Amino acid sequence: MSRIFVVPLLVVVLLTPVSEDWLGVPRHLLGVVLFLAASFTDYLDGKIARQRKQVSRLGQLLDPIADKLLISAALISLVENRLAPAWAVVIIIGRELAVSGLRSVAAADGLIISASRMGKFKMASQVLAVALLIISSARGAPPVANFGQAFPAIQFWTVPELRAAVAHLFGAGATTATDWQVLLYTAGRATLWVVVLSACLSMYEYFRAFYRSSATRAARERDAARQPARAPTPPHAATTIEP
Repeated sequence: MSRIFVVPLLVVVLLTPVSEDWLGVPRHLLGVVLFLAASFTDYLDGKIARQRKQVSRLGQLLDPIADKLLISAALISLVENRLAPAWAVVIIIGRELAVSGLRSVAAADGLIISASRMGKFKMASQVLAVALLIISSARGAPPVANFGQAFPAIQFWTVPELRAAVAHLFGAGATTATDWQVLLYTAGRATLWVVVLSACLSMYEYFRAFYRSSATRAARERDAARQPARAPTPPHAATTIEP
């Protein structure tokens, strides 16, 4: 839950020069440290809670909110700094809202939707993409001049900075810090495509699993209604859905 308090600090570091002016630390370095530390505490808190069997209702409520706040704040800050395209961020955040709404509806019906493998892969690739895009920024701006054009998944070879960085990497001149920023930025933008595709696929899996579980439950209730009346049975426990 401490991640909730890291969110405003992360936004300030990414969008203002406060880290350079007050601490003398480049914003992309302090930003990626804050983001990765918050992401790691998410994994560590969940692992410790499961091992000690100390999962509380408050934690179940606030942990998903903290995760979405952290990721959304980082992605929106990247859009503001022209490090990530807005359309990709809209898809990713929209997916998070849709799945959260689905979990709420499922919980009201006594269904628990567990995280799928694709969902976990999306989360890991999401953290990697955000970290790469933050660390590759040059004073909060992209290290390439053609941001917004077809880059890097389509016609990435047309980016002059990337061609120069690749040439330097494979021997034609010394590889500079700017070259590494361009290479990391390219990797981050490519990973962002992976995040978008896995987000859409995992959302489809969640909705399909919920639909199948709801249809199965409705069929059982219809069959039970056709049978002769029996003694009342206690309410069923929550059913876990495995996408």
